Amino acid sequence: MNTMQLMVVATGGAAVLAMGVGAFLGPNPQKEQARRLQALRFRHSENATDKVEAQLKKAVAARKPQAHRIAGSGSRMEALALRLHRTGMGWSITNYIYASIGLSLGIALLIYLKSGIPLLSLFVGAVIGLGLPHMLVNFFIKRRIDAFTTKFPDAIELLVRGLRSGLPVTETLGVVAGEVPGPVGEEFKLVTERIRIGKTMEDALQETADRLATPEFQFFCITLAIQRETGGNLAETLSNLSDVLRKRAQMKLKIRAMSSESKASAYIVGSLPFIVFGLIWWVNPGYVHKFFEDERLIVAGCGGLVWMSIGAFIMAKMVSFEI
Repeated sequence: MNTMQLMVVATGGAAVLAMGVGAFLGPNPQKEQARRLQALRFRHSENATDKVEAQLKKAVAARKPQAHRIAGSGSRMEALALRLHRTGMGWSITNYIYASIGLSLGIALLIYLKSGIPLLSLFVGAVIGLGLPHMLVNFFIKRRIDAFTTKFPDAIELLVRGLRSGLPVTETLGVVAGEVPGPVGEEFKLVTERIRIGKTMEDALQETADRLATPEFQFFCITLAIQRETGGNLAETLSNLSDVLRKRAQMKLKIRAMSSESKASAYIVGSLPFIVFGLIWWVNPGYVHKFFEDERLIVAGCGGLVWMSIGAFIMAKMVSFEI
């Protein structure tokens, strides 16, 4: 069995395993039953708390049309354009594709000059050329989202001060767009521009929320929708939301500090075998060249990669916390 056959068998086994997992991970009957019972409780209960909660759920459900389409769901190119927009770097799809192809060809050429194995060179070049730009885009998206989340409570406080001084909501949104620097000011500027060209405030905010896909901005949109449906003091509501978002950010930092040691250990343990293998191959290629020729060593290497992937997945789940 040659290398190509082994790769086909491994890919087929992974696909069968993924289909099996997807077949057994269906909807949970207990959760569905609890959801239906909760809906009946909201519908027929005479309790004041249940009535208020049902009214809030109705306000959230009515804040956008039922046939709402999620941003980036139209096609893969639309999703890629949305991801590039979230980076804030001004990259286009053409630049991204050219960079991926150039990186793939360069890495494949270097690997081929060192090993002389065309199939391995193309495989490694494709993996690095497609994976590295994707990881780089993820890094810039995360950095921009973190900057937005950090400044967003300050923007809400500025909104609260504007509302308490007597300005309307649309005017305070323009003040935030001009006064708050960074991603917050850019996103609020886009919101005010959409309002100027005729969109409603809810539609403009919802479009930004769909593009950002952050819980903090979703909380902000839900707060405005509930306040418009139920009434009340908007400035006081936004002030409470700002306090909640600050406490949420503090909790995230505490969890990050507590899990940093485990994450560092997982990174070191996961990357050390690849680093050692690459260094040995670079210094003495003949010592590890049999891993690409001997079928037994190829099978052992593929098995090791599978078990390392399982271990990395388990460690990632152990140190991942949702707030």
